[in-house]
Amino acid sequence: MANDKKLVEQITSMEEDFAQWYTDTCVKADLIAYTSVKGCMVLKPAGYAIWELIQKQLDERFKATGVENVYLPIFIPESLLQKEKDHVEGFAPEVAWVTYGGLNPLQERMCVRPTSETLFCDFYKDDIQSYRDLPKVYNQWCSVVRWEKETRPFLRSREFLWQEGHTAHATAEEAEERTLQMLNLYADFCEDVLAMPVVRGRKTEKEKFAGAEATYTIEALMHDGKALQSGTSHNFGDGFAKAFGIQYTSKDNKLEYVHQTSWGMTTRLIGAIIMVHGDNSGLVLPPKVAPTQVMIVPIMQKKEGVLEKAAELKEKLSAYRVKVDDSDKNPGWKFAEQEMRGIPIRVEIGPRDIEANKAMLVRRDNGEKIEVSLDDIDKVVGELLKTIQKDMYNKALKHRDTNTHTATSWDEFTDIIEHKQGFIKAMWCGETACEEAIKDETGASTRCMPFAQEHLSDVCVHCGKPAKKMVYFGRAY
Repeated sequence: MANDKKLVEQITSMEEDFAQWYTDTCVKADLIAYTSVKGCMVLKPAGYAIWELIQKQLDERFKATGVENVYLPIFIPESLLQKEKDHVEGFAPEVAWVTYGGLNPLQERMCVRPTSETLFCDFYKDDIQSYRDLPKVYNQWCSVVRWEKETRPFLRSREFLWQEGHTAHATAEEAEERTLQMLNLYADFCEDVLAMPVVRGRKTEKEKFAGAEATYTIEALMHDGKALQSGTSHNFGDGFAKAFGIQYTSKDNKLEYVHQTSWGMTTRLIGAIIMVHGDNSGLVLPPKVAPTQVMIVPIMQKKEGVLEKAAELKEKLSAYRVKVDDSDKNPGWKFAEQEMRGIPIRVEIGPRDIEANKAMLVRRDNGEKIEVSLDDIDKVVGELLKTIQKDMYNKALKHRDTNTHTATSWDEFTDIIEHKQGFIKAMWCGETACEEAIKDETGASTRCMPFAQEHLSDVCVHCGKPAKKMVYFGRAY
């Protein structure tokens, strides 16, 4: 809020305990509930509605680039998983296994999909025969299971919702083009729809996806200065194709291996929205992903004509996602609830307002109050939603830029880690041993090698050897 007034006492302040603030917000804003299934959560209507809006808008963007949706099985036979050695080793600690079917032990264990590369490969080896069958640009919306030791709502759970794109191409150039296309699609989506600025770049060899030639990522900065990997896109080259025998007959009548990509986003994005935009009163939702964009709160609603006017206003504002809170709770409670749930605009309307042909609009993002004529309210609300979306992005961008630091020496690097928060830009030698040493000594990992490279110095910030890349470092979720 503009005056930092804390209206929702059930939520721990982020300054006091950021982790607890986050959990309180997830629960009190009615996004999730805990269950007796350890490490898993219930996505309640308010939480799932955000995911539906993300899904709808992402899916539209996918399809505009030629993507088609499919659905593959949830189970993967162990023998199939073992075909791509690096991939298996990368996921082995997190795999959940099914060993019984009904009362009978299975002849072969099956894993519950942690991701679907091997299944898509098994499918593609029979579905692709000729260059005429390419490209295959498929995506599936589904859930996956990874047996995480520590869980946190949206950020890390044993089952979570996501989309996973899996494509096959005739050439390495086409695969690389699709890999970068989807990474940029994710970045544009986060910035345009979620009002969340991101850094685009490539993961180091150590941090890339198991079995990939290259992994590209978008990294966002949370309110507490930690980074969050918010979407990834992987170029597999022909490694999976060779392991699974995915070949096609080229125009020259030669057998060639396909080149593959994979790319995904998850319900972790909801956690990102909370941690980028939230405040001490709870959620602050960007209008484009707010299930309710406008909440009408009738004041003194038992007075004649108030509820009728509220219903009339709802109809007038029907171009937006609008509700009327006509519950018997007092107005103060309704205001606090609207704020906690992150609804972008509150419309207050009472007998005096009706008499004066006006209403009060209250912005969730900064608490600003705007008196508006009922004649113009639909136009004003539409413009205000656009303004809120833009202002939220600019606020998040300012936060990220203010908390992005540059280090050209190890003393500078450690001083920033100790006394500040956020990203650190620094030069790196390119050696994994040095990367691991930096993380061991500071807790900061390589987030990405950004596409927008800067020459900060000639030597690595840690070891002093000749530098190869400028890297974003940071502590991360």
